[in-house]
Amino acid sequence: MPVLTPEIFLLLVCAALIAGFVDAIAGGGGLITVPALALAGLDPVAAVATNKVQSSFGSGSALIAFARAGYLDRSAWPIPIACIAGGIAGAALLTYIPRDAVQIALPAVLIGVALYFALSPAISDADAAPRMQRLAFICFVLPIIGAYDGVFGPGAGSFYMLAFITLLGFGINRATAHTKLANFASNIAGLATLAFSGHIYWTVGLAMSVAALAGATIGAYTTMRIGARIVRPMVITVCIALAIKLAWQHEVVRRMFGLH
Repeated sequence: MPVLTPEIFLLLVCAALIAGFVDAIAGGGGLITVPALALAGLDPVAAVATNKVQSSFGSGSALIAFARAGYLDRSAWPIPIACIAGGIAGAALLTYIPRDAVQIALPAVLIGVALYFALSPAISDADAAPRMQRLAFICFVLPIIGAYDGVFGPGAGSFYMLAFITLLGFGINRATAHTKLANFASNIAGLATLAFSGHIYWTVGLAMSVAALAGATIGAYTTMRIGARIVRPMVITVCIALAIKLAWQHEVVRRMFGLH
């Protein structure tokens, strides 16, 4: 493990606090913490693996806050099962899925999600009529997003939220709460997979987890208090930031700008 000065260690904790807040509202906290861990000297695999520790605590903290406020249905227990099953299936199909094609298409999809959140009048704090039966949603839609999360990952939280809003008619608070449940399931599954890999720096991960827990709790209560007025712009910002990051990482885009 690289030697971390007290200043860098403190900056990582601060990054986790901000990421926990952002992640509880709109997802995408890894946009902050993974680059921070990489800049601190962790190799890419260790940065992703260590990030799973703090993201699990953050999503769990937000989930508890939403559950205590009554935004989780009692019948929500199949949701994590469906997401974990999809994630396992996605991981099993990893070598058969054209990742390059997904990486090229994903920025456009994320921009589409951002435009929907920006322009759709259906996104509000109030529930609407569902467009899909709940059983079909759990059996088919959630495993597909979970499989994507297992294969690729970026933007999965935004896709979960969009699905809960457009297909089940959930208002912002209920959609965010159930998205946190799905995210928590996939985070725990990922953490369990990586726990014995030797790539997790537990001291850093657990210190960041305390900050992520605090940030996520603040973010969850902010969402419950302000609702669509904060969730809508945060989701739009996260989707656009992810789209730019993923597009810029792709070799085709870099060549367009003369970067090799």
